Amino acid sequence: MTPAGPFVLGVDSGGSGLRVALGTVETGHPVSTAACAEPVRTGPGGIDADHLLGQLLPVTRKLMDRAGPGATVAAAVVGAAGMATLGDQLRARLPGALAEALGVRRVALAADAVTAYAGALGQRPGAVVAAGTGMIALGTDLTVWRRADGWGHLLGDSGGGAWIGRAGLEAAMRAHDGRSGGSPALLARLEAVFGSASGLPGLLYPRTDRPALLASFAPEVAACAAVDDVAAGILRKAAAHIAEAAAAACPGAGDLGATGSGVCEVALTGGLFRMGEPLLGPVRDELAHQVPQARVVPAAGDPLHGSLDIARALAGSALRLPAHPTLLRVPGVA
Repeated sequence: MTPAGPFVLGVDSGGSGLRVALGTVETGHPVSTAACAEPVRTGPGGIDADHLLGQLLPVTRKLMDRAGPGATVAAAVVGAAGMATLGDQLRARLPGALAEALGVRRVALAADAVTAYAGALGQRPGAVVAAGTGMIALGTDLTVWRRADGWGHLLGDSGGGAWIGRAGLEAAMRAHDGRSGGSPALLARLEAVFGSASGLPGLLYPRTDRPALLASFAPEVAACAAVDDVAAGILRKAAAHIAEAAAAACPGAGDLGATGSGVCEVALTGGLFRMGEPLLGPVRDELAHQVPQARVVPAAGDPLHGSLDIARALAGSALRLPAHPTLLRVPGVA
């Protein structure tokens, strides 16, 4: 039986589509969820607010109908990839649109790194490294946010899936040419996955989803790492970049609030870490070297759970995560 309301609404918008969850104010855990397979469009004005609302509102109404007559939403949190840099339309449009369509008055708009943080660590100090196609580290002492990387595959995302895939493909092309630093093992995987090495530029460069295509080769690098020094070296460099970002994002020793121990809890979240030990082993080594105060902890949940947790805190006026103009926008809070 569906629990009685009021409810909280959590939204996770990313490269693979839009996910929506309805949860209770008391627990924040999903009562029901739905997914839209089409990713929200991004145009010259940033993330397309109309496209997001066009998917979100019908799905939310169905979830509320399923919850029962008179269901209400006390608070809503929309987490979106690109919110920090491309979210002007969403920040301008969504609070009013959600109030008009759903009657919800407490709305927060969050970068996906913030919802990943809340899903992984809740509302306690620490840092999260969220790595998939891209890579970003985000930390807080519950006073301010500290962000490192997450600048996209052309300017950063160092150590993320696209970075690893590109490095692996470069090593394969070096082997194809007979240049030093090449990897015959990675060349064989390139040809198995994409066909002729000489045809790769024509396949890659016209694509609008180049980061995703590059990232699709990252598991091939991990698969070769046990027997190929070049592939193993790529993962070690990726791990060094990841630890570097975590070091920059960790709250400094002495301002860790509730821990009081100088220890920075670090959670690793995102699909990249599903590659397992070929990457996780070097990451643990690099964290121990670069961030000796870090204690790696398991992520409690994913960004959709994080959006629900923030919404539950918002509904109860118990939000401890710091507001920020682009990372976590809570209308009415500076």
